[in-house]
Amino acid sequence: MTSDISSPSEPQAASAPEPLPRLLIVDDEPTNIQSLYEIFRSDHEVFIATSALQGLEMCDTNPPDLIMLDIVMPSMNGLEMCRQLKSDQRTRDIPVIFVTAYGNPEEETRGLEAGAVDFIMKPFNSAVVRARVQTHLTMKAQADLLRSMAFIDGLTGVANRRRFDESLEAEWRQCRRHRAPLALLMIDIDHFKKYNDSYGHQEGDVCLRKIATLLREELGRPHDLVARYGGEEFACLLPGVDMEGAMYKAQSILTALHRQAIPHVSSETAPFVTISLGVAVTSPGPEPRHGQLVATADTQLYKAKQQGRNRICGQEVTD
Repeated sequence: MTSDISSPSEPQAASAPEPLPRLLIVDDEPTNIQSLYEIFRSDHEVFIATSALQGLEMCDTNPPDLIMLDIVMPSMNGLEMCRQLKSDQRTRDIPVIFVTAYGNPEEETRGLEAGAVDFIMKPFNSAVVRARVQTHLTMKAQADLLRSMAFIDGLTGVANRRRFDESLEAEWRQCRRHRAPLALLMIDIDHFKKYNDSYGHQEGDVCLRKIATLLREELGRPHDLVARYGGEEFACLLPGVDMEGAMYKAQSILTALHRQAIPHVSSETAPFVTISLGVAVTSPGPEPRHGQLVATADTQLYKAKQQGRNRICGQEVTD
């Protein structure tokens, strides 16, 4: 007779601790920073910026879960920082709470119009501040969950086409700002209709999930994007990667799939599942030519399939 109960001597796997909420305090007054830091340091990961520009840079490289922002600061005030955050897809969903000594309705109206979710008046009560921050963190977590469900392909668990289109626009702006290249890999499973005919659609779904998992594992970087573009086609967006790096990554994906050797008895290319890859790389300029990048990757994918499949073709996009 068997039992599902583990023996007392068996080690139990420890569950990973929940990550602490990430809180960014942006204020040029050391006393205000210290007061807020003392309130949140025990159960939040607290980051500090002493100017709006520094705060924007921190949000750009490592976005927080919530921002506590002073309105009156030199160079750039909190209202302008908030407007810039809300105009960027990467940061627009981060809740901003203004911490201010000015409590007139006009100031509050300007802050809400800029995109803030709340106001906290100085001097503040610690319990009230904690309660308000927790409320907005909870609301953000719920909103993030709903957004993720809307942007995820239900079969494979990777991003869907809608998420890809939005990310392409955001990464274009980001790479243009940092004068960095942007690479796109378009990937198609070779002879996938014949795979479905031979093994059935349920096994075809399993194959799609295996390919999606492989792509996520091979890309690795948190800001790379794997998306199901449609049917048996996937797209991989690699910001900051040049042509040499993109071709190297494409080859590592192809090699990793060969190692898996998923049987495909009806393939005309190999006795296992293979893919064709089209690679395009550009240096984003002021004109939003996202379509040209996608079209070039598509053309290179078609070229790879025309040349026999199970291979990579790539091209740089130039003006």
